[in-house]
Amino acid sequence: MAITYQDILPDPNNPIGAAGQNTGTVGPGYKTVSLISSSPIMKTRTNSGRIVARAIAGHSWKIKIGYNPMTRLEFEPIYNFLLNRRGGLKPFYVSLPQYRTPQDSDFASYAAAGTGATIQTTAGAASGATSVMIDGLSTTISNSPEAGDLFTITSTDINHLKTYRITQVETNTTYASDSARPATNERLIHFIPGLQKATAINSTVKFHNPLIRVILSTDVQEYSLNTNNLYSFSLALEEALP
Repeated sequence: MAITYQDILPDPNNPIGAAGQNTGTVGPGYKTVSLISSSPIMKTRTNSGRIVARAIAGHSWKIKIGYNPMTRLEFEPIYNFLLNRRGGLKPFYVSLPQYRTPQDSDFASYAAAGTGATIQTTAGAASGATSVMIDGLSTTISNSPEAGDLFTITSTDINHLKTYRITQVETNTTYASDSARPATNERLIHFIPGLQKATAINSTVKFHNPLIRVILSTDVQEYSLNTNNLYSFSLALEEALP
């Protein structure tokens, strides 16, 4: 039987089988999750005290994951999945539980993956843009994405795999005086970082289970085994875009 390989770090929502397929044994849950936003900035202070700042490198996400002590049955699927990535050679995806669904429960149901409404950009946006207008939303203002939600964009560029985080949401009733007023089924979302790729009109904005494309931060993977035959393990990841 033909299979589809699991390319998401195994967790309770993403199982893996003995052949590496995306069905079978569920992965272990996380004990701790740390998400780091890295935007290197060079700052210079002039003699008069004025600050001059500029970005010196692109933005990237860094992730640290810790696990509770695991039995061998729980440990083997996750460790073998990571060994198969050969350190930083083969990228994979990670689903963070705190961002799997939007914060607003009504919006989460409204835009549910596979069954909900399609949320799209209303116009094209240039690379580097830090806000886009989206439509296809409910006319109920409270039914909305919120600051702190993650999203990805599905566009004609298959290499546009960056993950973004919302910092502000403007609505039909709350909007800046110097920007266009969103219609009742639109929202103007501000986010970090700026768009990695230019985005066309009607690109799909995905708020459910936004995946981050990563590699292992180190080529050395180490675990420890205690006297109760329980495995202790943690890992560090960094965003890896094509």
